Amino acid sequence: MAIERIVDTGATDDDSDEQIIEITLRPQTFDDYIGQERLKKNLKLAIDAAKKRSEPIDHVLLYGPPGLGKTTMATVIANEMGTNIRVTAGPAIERAGDLASILTNLQDGDVLFIDEIHRLSRAVEEVLYSAMEDYKLDIVIGKGPAARSVRLDLPKFTVIGATTRTGSLAAPLRDRFGLIHRLEFYTPAEIEQIITRAAGILESQIDQAAAQDLSTRARLTPRIANRLLKRVRDYADVNGDGIIDGATTKKALALLEVDELGLDPADRQLLRSMIENYGDNPVGLTTLAALTGDETSTIEDFYEPYLLQIGFIERTPRGRRVTQKARRHLGSEPAA
Repeated sequence: MAIERIVDTGATDDDSDEQIIEITLRPQTFDDYIGQERLKKNLKLAIDAAKKRSEPIDHVLLYGPPGLGKTTMATVIANEMGTNIRVTAGPAIERAGDLASILTNLQDGDVLFIDEIHRLSRAVEEVLYSAMEDYKLDIVIGKGPAARSVRLDLPKFTVIGATTRTGSLAAPLRDRFGLIHRLEFYTPAEIEQIITRAAGILESQIDQAAAQDLSTRARLTPRIANRLLKRVRDYADVNGDGIIDGATTKKALALLEVDELGLDPADRQLLRSMIENYGDNPVGLTTLAALTGDETSTIEDFYEPYLLQIGFIERTPRGRRVTQKARRHLGSEPAA
């Protein structure tokens, strides 16, 4: 059974419990959205052009590691266009009829956001092709010899798809997106701004030292930054006067076992297991999954992106290998 991780980039039950707070923390416009400057510049241009022509913006595909703001960016696009957004996820659309129901309830200019779009079934994808390209919906009425195909007109809408695995998308679906953009990891300075902004929304007082400390441990990911901020806020409320300062932050993060680079016990255990069992030799993905008790997709989506980003593991043709940089970092830690 996988251990729940405070630095997990996936959404958690805790996030659902605090859904109202999460919504308030989400930026609603480009002016409020910190970071992703290149992406914002390209999207602003596309939005301004679409509004000038009184047309919906072209279909948008956003990809990148989880927690970087793909859902938030979709909401911002809809707000900047002045349209409504309908949010769903690939696994939630099980049959072509489910998609047909969603599409026929859209209005002109509406945005349909599909999270984890790479998990759509092939039957659903086939319906989406003509809907995205021709704004037509082909449905079959009746069964057997009496069955007939009917083509319905759809409103001019925009699909915004989000995925952590753009390579898993079928080529015909990927080709129907006019705008394809990757969300990059944030810089520590951007994460610090996000933390300071979130603390203000949460009506929590935070000093610069605490914000900087949190920014170095948030794995360059806004979702983790906000989650760590909430846990440090809890600690400050229970064990102090509610003010988030440098000393309080260090104590709270020590309790959470999140080190100065944002690694948690699961990360450190993975790296140590690779070193102790395989030394400098590469380790295959399935072997790593066996070491951690996780799925291979979990290794690729939740462990690897950040460890690769900070240079703690490297990919070789034969597998993954721990770098000297990671060995130095682990060697500086006290023995467990």
